[in-house]
Amino acid sequence: MKKEMSLHDYYYDLPEKLIAQDPLLDRSSSKLMILDKESGSVEHHVFKDIIDYLHEGDCLVINDTKVIPARLYGAKVGTDAKIEVLLLKRKENDVWETLVKPGKKCKPGTKISFGDGLLTGEVLEVVEEGNRLIQFSYEGIFEEVLDQLGEMPLPPYITHKLEDKNRYQTVYARYEGSAAAPTAGLHFTKELLEQIQAKGIKIAHVTLHVGLGTFRPVKVENILEHHMHSEFYMVDEKDAQIINETKQNGGRVISVGTTSTRTLETVTDDNGVVHAGSGWTQIFIYPGYQFKAIDCLITNFHLPESTLLMLVSALAGREHVLAAYQEAVKQEYRFFSFGDAMFIK
Repeated sequence: MKKEMSLHDYYYDLPEKLIAQDPLLDRSSSKLMILDKESGSVEHHVFKDIIDYLHEGDCLVINDTKVIPARLYGAKVGTDAKIEVLLLKRKENDVWETLVKPGKKCKPGTKISFGDGLLTGEVLEVVEEGNRLIQFSYEGIFEEVLDQLGEMPLPPYITHKLEDKNRYQTVYARYEGSAAAPTAGLHFTKELLEQIQAKGIKIAHVTLHVGLGTFRPVKVENILEHHMHSEFYMVDEKDAQIINETKQNGGRVISVGTTSTRTLETVTDDNGVVHAGSGWTQIFIYPGYQFKAIDCLITNFHLPESTLLMLVSALAGREHVLAAYQEAVKQEYRFFSFGDAMFIK
């Protein structure tokens, strides 16, 4: 087994106080570390300085998925047993694959009431990993009912209550379906995006609905044995064309976030051509992977031993990345979803 395929090779020590619990008031004022993937050298900036590192003719690729308030608190009908339901994947006819706590109280046939009956659910069956398929019933439009009753499904390491739902949403979020935000995009403001476009940088959209598998820890010591979760993506013709033209004209494709990266690497062929389409991706990117689509990456600081840290290491080299993370700890950068950003150039 190659040394780099060992899970422990992606461990680093993170003081708990550096886990960002709240978003900054000004999205674009977070810190920005610039990491040169060839030399491993780092520079320290503020996120709005990103514009100085983007050149005319480049293309910024953003994930326009929208997080749904997917955490619901209800009670088992006929009892006052409290049930927490997390929506994971939409199936057809108002059936969702969900994560239910406590699971033992939710056998098939169990009925759950939310918001005094504004929304009800019936457990249909238990599927892989103990997830439940639940059929929902309601009056009106599901998204509106959800907006009224649901809470944003913040990652487990964020313990503070989110005051404003929109802060766990990018300013360009468009298509509902994520259980987690594509957090690299949280640093952009509308003004900054306008300045970037005014400089002659194209912006292309992709959609990847982020699943909670993003936070699932890798439990195998040999990472090659890790089973990657699947996520739904969409790329349309117009955006594929923008990215392909950028490549043909010698511009760089700069991915905003690991989710945009996974989408692009899924839809790009071995000749570097991006193809429009939609489907489910289980792509797992770790060192040794040859990137076909992206040149540079804007990303947050990820959990130790996570698949996201492995993806970043595939682009910039494990030693470079871990050294940069050590420096980030020393400089007291803020980590994870509401934390600071890194630009790998």
